[in-house]
Amino acid sequence: MTAADRREMLNKVPQVTIFFWIIKILATTIGETGADFLNVQLGFGLNGTSLVMTVLLAVLLAIQMRKDRYVSWVYWVVVVFLSVVGTLLTDNLSDNLGLSLYVSTAAFTLALMLTFIVWYSNERTLSIHEITSTKREAFYWAAILFTFALGTAAGDLISEQLSLGYLLSGLIFGGSIALITFAYYALKLNAVVAFWLAYILTRPLGASIGDLLTQSSKDGGLGIGTFTVSGVFLAIIVSLVIYLSGRDQNEPEERT
Repeated sequence: MTAADRREMLNKVPQVTIFFWIIKILATTIGETGADFLNVQLGFGLNGTSLVMTVLLAVLLAIQMRKDRYVSWVYWVVVVFLSVVGTLLTDNLSDNLGLSLYVSTAAFTLALMLTFIVWYSNERTLSIHEITSTKREAFYWAAILFTFALGTAAGDLISEQLSLGYLLSGLIFGGSIALITFAYYALKLNAVVAFWLAYILTRPLGASIGDLLTQSSKDGGLGIGTFTVSGVFLAIIVSLVIYLSGRDQNEPEERT
């Protein structure tokens, strides 16, 4: 165990409340619309956008990993950037390497499963309530990245390649999350399994919402525009994070 792993840490992940899921869905939507905005509207191109966002993500992750406790604004900024980079991973496989969405969906599913296997074999838990060491946090962020990439690939596969459309795709993913919620509360589905299944599905749900709002009417969207959607959703995230930061400061800290 390294010195970094030995240092005492508070849990680095927020409590899973309704606010957690609202911000998560908003962040995943920004991942879709933000990547499109930088890539197309600002003219960065896929390669330029990927380079800039990956470098920024690395810097933000370094800041997050140096914290010894959950800091709401740092955590959620990292989630937003992970959402964008996860989207770009899938886009690069499709556009630059020419891989089909079937292949990328399978590849990211395998990558996520391997991450969970290695994480559990090392730590004997996949619970997000026990992210109290650098090693566990590294596994956690790797899993989050692959959930975003997988969600992007699966969402595009269902909505675009299978031609189900953004609205129907959103309803399918939202309904799946509702079923998981029912299974958790009524059928006592394991909490860790329920969390990660819901976390994976919120990514294609958010992407479907983003595409529905921003794509042109001829492509099945509302044509609002990536800049407007990204700006509004980002403003909501900032407002919620400010609110949660103030609430957290007024609550006593507890070691987990």
